[in-house]
Amino acid sequence: MSEKNLFYKSADTLTALSKVMLESHRSHIPRVTDPDRRLIVMGNGPSLRQTMADSMEQLQAADTMAVNFAANAPEFFEVRPRYYVLADPHFFSQEPNVNVVKLWENLSAADWDMMLLVPFGVKLPPQCRLKTVRFNAVGIDAPEWLETRLFDMCRAMPRPRNVLIPAIMLGVWIGYKDIVIVGADHSWMRTLGVDSSNRIISVQPHFYKEPVGEQKRVDSEYSAYHLHQIVHSFYVAFNAYHQIARYAAKKGILITNATPESFIDAFPRVNF
Repeated sequence: MSEKNLFYKSADTLTALSKVMLESHRSHIPRVTDPDRRLIVMGNGPSLRQTMADSMEQLQAADTMAVNFAANAPEFFEVRPRYYVLADPHFFSQEPNVNVVKLWENLSAADWDMMLLVPFGVKLPPQCRLKTVRFNAVGIDAPEWLETRLFDMCRAMPRPRNVLIPAIMLGVWIGYKDIVIVGADHSWMRTLGVDSSNRIISVQPHFYKEPVGEQKRVDSEYSAYHLHQIVHSFYVAFNAYHQIARYAAKKGILITNATPESFIDAFPRVNF
């Protein structure tokens, strides 16, 4: 190993350890009683609409995990997911937002056994009565030996550029050996653009009808970034899936992607 590579490896190790020491907590993630059951992790990409139309019975028969604004879609009450993951600070902000208020109302209306998984440090709204488990959304880039050790301890994960990354990791930590991903189109590059004022334009379609004002909020967030920063964030996300795939292979866990035309290239493709 060259001196330069050794320096970067050492820097990554120190950075990862520092982040875990400062930001990570002892986590008690419950283990599934039947690890041979299949877990279906549902992203909110547009392809999930067709998956639900074609395979609702399969979704209802399996253990499912939903994310973000999925509870604001009518199908949430049909699928009745066993797990629900929120990671973006937007969902825990004290600033009033009609879409977030509706989300918490729908989550609170769930009349089945559903576990809510949220990062350490976020404050839940007072109306939340769901069984809640905290996890460490502490993203690291580290040498593989350290990465494996910290993942085993549930102290860190690949950098959570989007909610699907912690969702899959949580499925692994809960103990599932067979994880299938649906609704993970990740086709952001098809809709990425720059307007005449050099503002980034990014349309991110979902399986549900977009909440009122949500695209305006996304546009506002993207206005603070330049194109190279956005493209780098794509790199972070797709690299994270390869970190997960490498870790899952070590643990004998099968993760497959049943999303048609998904841009994620880290997991074997299957038909749902």
